[in-house]
Amino acid sequence: MKTLINYDCPTVIIDGNSPLFESFTNIETITENLFLVHIRLTAVKIEQPPVCRIEWSTPAVDIHSLWHPGTDRNKALQVDWGDGFQSKSTSLAPVASLYNLEGRNRMTFAFTDALNNVSIKAGIHEEDSTFLCSVTLFEEAMPKLDHYEATLRIDRRDIPFYKALEDVTKWWEGLPGYEPAAVPDVALRPMYSTWYSYHQKLTAAELEEQCRLAKELGCDTIIVDDGWQTDDNNRGYAYTGDWEVYAGKIPDMRAHVDTVHRLDMKYMLWYSVPFVGKRSKVWSKFDNKLLRVDEKLNAGVLDPRYPDVREYLINTYEQAVFGWDIDGLKLDFVDSFRLSPDQKEGTAEGRDYESVPEAVDRLLSDVMERLRAIKPDILIEFRQTYIGPLMRKYGNMFRANDCPNDSIQNRIRTLDLRLLSGNTAVHSDMIMFNPKESVESAAMQLINVLFSVPQISVRLDEIGEVYAGMIRFWLSFCKENSDILLKGKLVPEQPELLYPLISAQKGDAKIVAVYANIVVPMDASYDRFIVANGTYNEQVVVRCHHPGRYNLTVKNCCGQVVLLRQIELQDGLHELPIARAGLVILQRIDDSGEI
Repeated sequence: MKTLINYDCPTVIIDGNSPLFESFTNIETITENLFLVHIRLTAVKIEQPPVCRIEWSTPAVDIHSLWHPGTDRNKALQVDWGDGFQSKSTSLAPVASLYNLEGRNRMTFAFTDALNNVSIKAGIHEEDSTFLCSVTLFEEAMPKLDHYEATLRIDRRDIPFYKALEDVTKWWEGLPGYEPAAVPDVALRPMYSTWYSYHQKLTAAELEEQCRLAKELGCDTIIVDDGWQTDDNNRGYAYTGDWEVYAGKIPDMRAHVDTVHRLDMKYMLWYSVPFVGKRSKVWSKFDNKLLRVDEKLNAGVLDPRYPDVREYLINTYEQAVFGWDIDGLKLDFVDSFRLSPDQKEGTAEGRDYESVPEAVDRLLSDVMERLRAIKPDILIEFRQTYIGPLMRKYGNMFRANDCPNDSIQNRIRTLDLRLLSGNTAVHSDMIMFNPKESVESAAMQLINVLFSVPQISVRLDEIGEVYAGMIRFWLSFCKENSDILLKGKLVPEQPELLYPLISAQKGDAKIVAVYANIVVPMDASYDRFIVANGTYNEQVVVRCHHPGRYNLTVKNCCGQVVLLRQIELQDGLHELPIARAGLVILQRIDDSGEI
């Protein structure tokens, strides 16, 4: 089958290799340079769908970079013979954006089917300097069908790339079945995680002490990661699946959680959703209901198409929330639910779904629904790269993928997440640093994630008061300014240069973080203008467009005031003092001399 579409939008070709399926299309023009291509495939009877590619091209004119949710540090242009990237409900999202050096959108395209595996590509065609773009369907094994519908959104408006992505996010939110979960306020406040600080070697007493210290520094939740359920501290998942508390580490889980609650801290618990270890008690119950066995992990991947598999997992989480009174779950490795062409499926009868993605959707939707029935403000965290529009329905916290000690990577990943996450709470990867690190360098770990919710993972009883003071200051800054940092108008500039300048504005207040030796624009008259210094420079150049008098306050990385004076700014460039890894705060003084 081959269908040509010739409207005002780019010419789109729908190409498949089966005569059994017919394609139908309809073009909807939303506004100038914004189009919806509605696609429908039909067959006379239920058939295995052929690999189907939706293709179009656009001239490589005034396009300098490519953003998609998996580009990470490399926003370089790709080639049409490259692999592109794969999207499904539990991995990335079907969207890509081509933009220019000014950050202006030249073409952003997105797809409605965020559930099934699709391949997304936008690559340079060497022969004529065009971008060949495509969305490829049905490459992964899936059930037979006689009907398929989806919509391709093509946005060529001359708007900021981040606005184009924000509009895609809102578009997804409006699709049936894609409604995001509610986000409790506590999801937007700093948290303490045990992973980097303890890995699996933890005890109740140690965690309670960390909670006491973390609360004093500004954290409101602890996330207890892997290790609570086993005495096996080796990496791997041989004992995963029973989800019974190991009494040698936590003798009484309910009493332990109650102790943490008395410290006014919420409690979240880690679960590896798909894995069942060969040495677990439930292995024999589910060993014939697996998608595959991973010998390196010494564990199998459960098949969610069986209702008793889903019920076992959901009931496990319900018992934890109800019996132990925990406040949330960190659900890990959900991207492992997938079919492989060469795998042997479970031999047991009784599946009520043929589609693995549909079964995963049912599982994770039911988890949120049933846990929310117990605790309406339940917290559920997922880790990058399971961050697509459907994941926002299953959870209310997205955390940047693991990048231990890498502040720059943490900045990139949190900003990439913010661009597609709407009001879902975006969290940093856990903050850690070497105890011999300078306090200014350690502070960079926090300064680079200011536009996300920080998670801390160092042993707070071992870092000393100077480092504790630094953490206390920056967590306080994040909490006091969360309405701006997390809910204000976010402008992340130049992703291709790793976001060297980021700002957030709400009302008459603006916060800018600078991570390179560049000019900071002060584009309007703000009552409060703050620059966070993500460099080792001791001065910052500000370009002022609106004259005014200000009280200037410079704080170092621990929040101590090192300079306080009045300053008058005229139109033009001004070199202002700033501390390494610190702040400069400009508070406007009106004509009467009042602040």
